[in-house]
Amino acid sequence: MSERALRSTVENTTHAPPTHHPRTDPKGPAMPNASRPRRLPRLRRLLALATDSRPARGYLAVFAASVAVMLLFPDSGFAGSPVLLTAPLSFLSVVLPFGPGTQGGGAVEALAVGYWVGWLFLCALVNAAVIGALAARSTTAAAPGTSEPLPRVPDHSAQKGTDTADSAHPRLQGIRTLLAPAVDNWLARGYLAVVAAAVGFFLYAAYVLPDPGFAGIWPFMATAPGSILAVLVSLVVSPEWNPARAWLSPLAFSAGAVLSGLVNAVLLGRLAHRLGTPEPRPAG
Repeated sequence: MSERALRSTVENTTHAPPTHHPRTDPKGPAMPNASRPRRLPRLRRLLALATDSRPARGYLAVFAASVAVMLLFPDSGFAGSPVLLTAPLSFLSVVLPFGPGTQGGGAVEALAVGYWVGWLFLCALVNAAVIGALAARSTTAAAPGTSEPLPRVPDHSAQKGTDTADSAHPRLQGIRTLLAPAVDNWLARGYLAVVAAAVGFFLYAAYVLPDPGFAGIWPFMATAPGSILAVLVSLVVSPEWNPARAWLSPLAFSAGAVLSGLVNAVLLGRLAHRLGTPEPRPAG
């Protein structure tokens, strides 16, 4: 080999770029089997919220007992308790044209009853998930080992104005924080739109139409179970023996229905937040 060829060979070997081995070099490219963030499907997360806490499991146990009472004593006054326990979602089956009482033969009636039972259990699962979301929020807020935010350095130049505003409206800020889940997601906003339409139609029928008929059934079903208290309040405000105050009854019932709808919207919003929270990555 000539001296020029030998020199070029030595230069190529000394200036060759280093090779990275993915299994040994820590800075090399990630292995194809590296752990990636996995997200639970929302259905599995819903099931987890409905079964991972004692309050949620207790609610499901009460619902199962009410179903047993409905099957064993169908003529008792407690036969409708499963529908009340799964309100307000269970009342949506009243609007649908397919359910108990559907005519069309044995197979159609059995399918309608099976559909209604499945819908009832789904409503119970959603309500249990709402209770589980509340329980999970309270436990995560006080869980040990969670990273706390670092203390902020006080800014005395801007602290004077903020202290005055905070001391002037502390309750207003607390109410806004409490009602925030009712308006910051599409699920709760859609439910509030349904409540507003039902209450608006009821007020129009009560004060404008000559015969309101059964217009009150819509806000009652949309805001149950709190609407039961709204009915009781309206009866106390405007009793039957005092017809002079009969005009107050629709207003009292509407106010109670709106408050009940706000409570339901907050609960639905918290459930939406829990379902939208990404699954925590496993340690290591």
